[in-house]
Amino acid sequence: MSAAVRGGRRRGRVPRFYFSLRSPYSWLAYRDLIDRYPRTAEAVEWVPFFEPDELSRKLLAEAGGAFPYTPMSAEKHRYILQDVRRLAAGRGLEFTWPVDREPVWEVPHLGYLAAARHGRGPEFVALAARARWELGLDICDRTVIAGFAGELGLGQEELACAADDSSLRAEGVRVLLEIQRDGVFGVPFFVDHYDKYWGVDRLPDFVAAIEERTAADPAGVPGVSGTPLPPSVSSVDDGHAGGCG
Repeated sequence: MSAAVRGGRRRGRVPRFYFSLRSPYSWLAYRDLIDRYPRTAEAVEWVPFFEPDELSRKLLAEAGGAFPYTPMSAEKHRYILQDVRRLAAGRGLEFTWPVDREPVWEVPHLGYLAAARHGRGPEFVALAARARWELGLDICDRTVIAGFAGELGLGQEELACAADDSSLRAEGVRVLLEIQRDGVFGVPFFVDHYDKYWGVDRLPDFVAAIEERTAADPAGVPGVSGTPLPPSVSSVDDGHAGGCG
């Protein structure tokens, strides 16, 4: 079972970073995490958040779950276009806004789970983020996902056809159930035991909470080393939660 869905009692779970390869705010949080808090990036679980297609919805319902997502309004979408451009500029990032045509989000997100089985999850996210936000590619296109295989040292078919793999579908449903259990309603979303943080601007608070608990009790934060993390770099707090969804 991958790190994204590893079990055990919830009290002992590693702090979690819920991300979506679709969300621009998840992309910004990902960049902040790897650029500003690399040790935290290595310590937390990376858990994909994705809108299920018809098959995944059916399997999720059969498992007693439901997906907590409400489509955004046109007004919110226009606001996000402006907001993300501001936030990216403040980080010195340039991006290309992608166009999604009949997306099936299992293609990239189950592709991530396939890569994560081989310990290559973060590297997959890096390639998907570059493809979507820098090159403007359609990451729901299986040929785009197949193109990651060489750099990851994995098979093209395993990545590109992950959405057709029944075991990965089942793992995806387990992830969707975790999303519901953790009360995740948008991304990026960070969970540390009972504490929850929504939005890219809450990442520093999440990191600070982990640092504080690790300093007080290094053995009390599963998966997080007692070695102090690098100094935090303050992010811009523009009063918006920074959650897409």
